[in-house]
Amino acid sequence: MGDLTAKVLEYERIVKDLCARAKRPGYSREDWAELTALVAVDDFERVGIHRETMSWSEYLDFMVPWAEAKEFDTRHRRITEVGDLVFFEIEEHHLRDGQAAVVNSMNVYQFDLAGRICHLDVYLQGGLGGAAFQPA
Repeated sequence: MGDLTAKVLEYERIVKDLCARAKRPGYSREDWAELTALVAVDDFERVGIHRETMSWSEYLDFMVPWAEAKEFDTRHRRITEVGDLVFFEIEEHHLRDGQAAVVNSMNVYQFDLAGRICHLDVYLQGGLGGAAFQPA
């Protein structure tokens, strides 16, 4: 396993942990510091499923309430490291208000020369309807 692949798997582990932690008292944006350490904060850009772009701060504005609002798990399908990119294909399981949604997700992580995530492209395949995908 390459170093960048290991960082993507660590990113995934942290996000899943944060989704669990978000249901406990005291959860806040500060809990995302461990994930932030993996990111080139000033250069980061996320391109989402509707081609919307987010800076790291905007991404946290999205993710902090997202983690509070649902249960989240993944199943690995494929992961490939090529140069400064990691292609990570997963099956995402979202549960919110008793409603489940399962989607295929391809996430492309790009890393800077310091080995921090500077770009993230997210592609989804599957239905986005229902409570699992409504804004928090």
